[in-house]
Amino acid sequence: MTDRGVSCDIILVDLPSKCASSSLEPLPPPPRDLSLSKLKICSKLRFNLPKSKGGRPSKLSSTTISYAQRLICSGEADAAVDVHKQLKDVCTKPVSTQTVRRHLKKHGMKAVVKRKHLLLLKRHIRARLDFALAHQDWTLEDWKRVIWSDETKINCLGSRLVEGTMKYGGGSLMLWGCFGWEGPGYAMKIEGKMDANLYVSILEDALQDSLEYWGQTPNDIVFQQDNDPKHTSKKTKTWFKDHGFEVMEWPAQSPDLNPIEHLWGILKRKLASHKEPPASIDELWKRVEAEWEKISAKECRDLIESMPRRVAAVLKAKGGYTKY
Repeated sequence: MTDRGVSCDIILVDLPSKCASSSLEPLPPPPRDLSLSKLKICSKLRFNLPKSKGGRPSKLSSTTISYAQRLICSGEADAAVDVHKQLKDVCTKPVSTQTVRRHLKKHGMKAVVKRKHLLLLKRHIRARLDFALAHQDWTLEDWKRVIWSDETKINCLGSRLVEGTMKYGGGSLMLWGCFGWEGPGYAMKIEGKMDANLYVSILEDALQDSLEYWGQTPNDIVFQQDNDPKHTSKKTKTWFKDHGFEVMEWPAQSPDLNPIEHLWGILKRKLASHKEPPASIDELWKRVEAEWEKISAKECRDLIESMPRRVAAVLKAKGGYTKY
C-alpha cells in the first residue's frame, strides 16, 4: 500500500541462471583472422629493427675501418698495402689489399701519387730561409730585372704524354734556356757532355744574344742560375766578373723558387700536343725550336709575378717544402 492508496503486487520469478552453476564454462575464442600470417605478425613486432640490405656481409667492421683510417691519417701507413699488413693481426678473417682499398675509398680516402721532393737538409732549409728573408721586400720591379736560366732533358718518346715502348728509349736531348720579363730568350741544344767550358760558350752565345735581342746590357739585369758545379766553377765566375754580370746568390735544392721549372712544363705540354712522336732527334729539336718560339711574353710574366708568393711560401714553411 502506497501513500496514494494504490496497491502494487510484486511477483518474483525464478529464472535459470548460469551463474548458479557450480562450474564456469570458458568463453569461446575470438574468430581467427586467417588472412594474418606469421610473417606479417613478425614484421609488425619488429618494426623498429633495421632492414637488411642483402648481399654478403662486409669482412671489415666499422671499428676496423676506423682503425685503418687512423693508420693513414697518423702516418703509420702510407697506402692500402701498408694497412693490409697491419690488419693481418687484427682481422679474424683473411682480407685482401683490394678490399682494404675499396673500403678506404668508400670512406673518402682516395689513392693519389705521392709527390716527390728533393731532400732538404738543415743547411738547405737555412739557406732557403735566408734567401726568402733577403728578398721578402722585393717588388715586382725588382723581379723584372732577373733573367732565369736552367737546363732540362727532353725525351723523344717522353715528349708525348702516352705510354709506349721504343728501342733504346727513343733518344733524348739536353736543352739550355733562359727567359725574362720580355719573354723567352735564345735556347740552345747541348751537344756532348756539359762542363764549365761548354757552359761558358753557351753564355757567350745564347745569353749575350738574348740580351741583345731584348735591348739590354749586363748592367740592366740580375742573372739567376742554380748551384751546379759547372755554374760555380772558377772559369764561370771569372767570365761573369769580366763581363760585368751580377749573379744572384741561389739556395741549393730550390727548384720551387725557380719559375723556369714551370716554363719547362709549358714547353713539354706543347710538345705533347703533337699527334705523332718525332721520328728522330733532329725532328725533336725542330719541334722544340718551334714551340719555344710560341711561348708568349705574357706566360713568362705570369711566372715572374708569382715570385712574391713563392718567397712568402718559403717564409711560411720556415725554409721547408712549398706547393710550388
